[in-house]
Amino acid sequence: MSAPFEERSGVVPCGTPWGRWYQTLEEVFIEVRVPPGTRAKDVRCSLRSRHISLAVCGQELLQGKLFDSTVTDEGTWTLEDRQMIRIVLMKTNRDAGNCWTSLLENEYAADPWVQDQMQRKLTLERFQRENPGFDFSGAEISGNYSKGGPDFSSLEN
Repeated sequence: MSAPFEERSGVVPCGTPWGRWYQTLEEVFIEVRVPPGTRAKDVRCSLRSRHISLAVCGQELLQGKLFDSTVTDEGTWTLEDRQMIRIVLMKTNRDAGNCWTSLLENEYAADPWVQDQMQRKLTLERFQRENPGFDFSGAEISGNYSKGGPDFSSLEN
């Protein structure tokens, strides 16, 4: 079980006109398709706590206020195979109840089914973190999983 949870269990992506985004308990990943042959010097990317902007060859591809806050110093972007930009944002609020329903405020929202699957995945990731000796990557969950699942803290001593 040395691979990260999302690698063992897969991701729940939300498709967009420019690519897709998905999330874990700690991070939000954004994958943007760009024209083949794009060079890093063609990319202008600004990552702030609640705002993102991305332009390639002077064309704005993504810009707006993020759904929730991120850790500015931890945000990164990479150009992969000169045809995709991957942006990784570190969530400020990293609990299972913080499932982003959209990438930007009022834009690129996950449809209800995808949102439900994202919340289930984050809840299972939380269970994995709390119980490292078990493998939840292939588990199914039903019942009370919204807002991160049931709160068991009152059961501890």
